[in-house]
Amino acid sequence: MLFNSGVFLKFFAAFLLLYWLVRNHLPARNVLIVAASYLFYGWWDWRFLSLIFISSVVDYGVGLALARTEAPRRRQAWLAFSLTVSLTLLGFFKYYDFFVESLAALLARLDVSLHPRTLGIILPVGISFYTFQTMSYVIDVYRGQIPATRNFVNFLAFVSFFPQLVAGPIERGGHLLPQFDGTRSITRPMLEEGLWLILWGMFKKVVLADNLAPLTDMVYQSTAFTGPAVVLGTLAFGFQIYCDFSGYSDIARGTARLLGFDILINFNLPYAAVNIREFWRRWHISFSRWILDYIFLPLQMLWRAWPKTGTAAALLVTFLASGLWHGAAWNFVLWGLWQGLGLTLHLALTQTRNAKRDTRSFLKILSWMLTMLFVFYGWLLFRARSLDQIVAMTRALGDFTLPAWTASFLINLLTFATPLVLMEIWQSKARSHLAALSLPAWAKVTLQGALLLAIVLFWEKDKVPFIYFQF
Repeated sequence: MLFNSGVFLKFFAAFLLLYWLVRNHLPARNVLIVAASYLFYGWWDWRFLSLIFISSVVDYGVGLALARTEAPRRRQAWLAFSLTVSLTLLGFFKYYDFFVESLAALLARLDVSLHPRTLGIILPVGISFYTFQTMSYVIDVYRGQIPATRNFVNFLAFVSFFPQLVAGPIERGGHLLPQFDGTRSITRPMLEEGLWLILWGMFKKVVLADNLAPLTDMVYQSTAFTGPAVVLGTLAFGFQIYCDFSGYSDIARGTARLLGFDILINFNLPYAAVNIREFWRRWHISFSRWILDYIFLPLQMLWRAWPKTGTAAALLVTFLASGLWHGAAWNFVLWGLWQGLGLTLHLALTQTRNAKRDTRSFLKILSWMLTMLFVFYGWLLFRARSLDQIVAMTRALGDFTLPAWTASFLINLLTFATPLVLMEIWQSKARSHLAALSLPAWAKVTLQGALLLAIVLFWEKDKVPFIYFQF
């Protein structure tokens, strides 16, 4: 079920009515959340409800087992069991065909004929997100950072909470689980915040991202490239993926806010970052913190005998895993390696003996420009359909021939990128994601009315799925 669909609007309206009737009756409220979340997820394909239920049952049981035993080996065994089940489910449904095809291609280069059987497996929507969420819960219980929950319904609600189920943010047990334990006091400011987040998120998705998508496709579905075409197409994709993904996160936060829940902020003006480390502190924040806490830091600790090389290796492995998490294709692996190399280089530069933070404006601007060049070339790697296309587009950067459509492309790009840029400049100066709510009442209503009108005008009958649904 897509947020940008009439079906979801009807679903959410009916859910809100029932929710308000039982909001102060805790057991009924959480049962309703679970039922609605399973309906929301099963609307796409009910057969995959078994996967999310299996993940929930296994990790709920492992959490209880960890709470009952203090023996280190038994605790390690339970943790290993949980991670094995989670990664096996994720690996089979997401990576089986990819690894089989990659092995066949490698052997073919060695003149070894292999005709493996691929299964044509359909990727369950959101499996990467809810798998990482249940894994973090078990690891946190194992580490003693949170207690194991004994309420099965609450745990089902935590794993399947529909606002953030299929594309995040990836919630932690310590943050979201306690919110199912008590009645929620829903205030007027919470309702205003929730409605604004939904409206702004829907505007970013329906008006901005969905109209930038054809610009991106025009370039990336081509077979002949020039430098300006590659640059413009990649700029369009950079804005498209940000509006699409952050738009989803805003809608998720807004719907949760209307229910009295607080979920994590997932984006914090990432294109204002002045270095690659800062970018990853601002982009897909819940995922960045996940890989930091559960992959990078354990690897860094494991290789602590070699402080510099160990940290660099941990960064590379972490972001290679990040690339593979994003998709079963070599361009995602290459994108992850690119990010890891960038962070490793940044670490090396900042660790030099004489490195100091220079606050001069022109150097800050230069640093921002270099960071954006790095980030947007990464988007080329991310969006490309094949390794051959990456090579062709990279080579084309030296060809400065202007395509005939350059002027119309620029007009469209500026038209749909400018509202985002202006809003984020305002948010940055106000140091608040909710800067619009500080306007006088008449200005607030005018702005929200304009956004709503734009959404209605650009609402498409054929809904465009969110980009991160494929992950």
